Amino acid sequence: MEPELSLFLHTGRSFADAIESQLFGKPCFETGGKAFICFFGKSMVFKLPVEAHRVAMALEEAVLFDPSGKGRAMKEWVQLSYRHRDRWPDLAQEAFVYARE
Repeated sequence: MEPELSLFLHTGRSFADAIESQLFGKPCFETGGKAFICFFGKSMVFKLPVEAHRVAMALEEAVLFDPSGKGRAMKEWVQLSYRHRDRWPDLAQEAFVYARE
């Protein structure tokens, strides 16, 4: 298994109430029926509240998640490459809490 996917799965499975699912045909984790993280293109994607979103978007190479690739980004979702893997667990926590609100 590729290290990016392995870290994504490890991170998502660390949340007791998270359920593995699919979002646009890609692996995701959800809580309470709401997706909060997704794996896309060897990157982790996070649905974030305003302040965490601002911090994540300030990271080099961060982009808004556009699963269609047609310029229709999902504005609350930030995609971060494996380069920022050290930030993945904390941002996943932010996304988890946000999804439960």
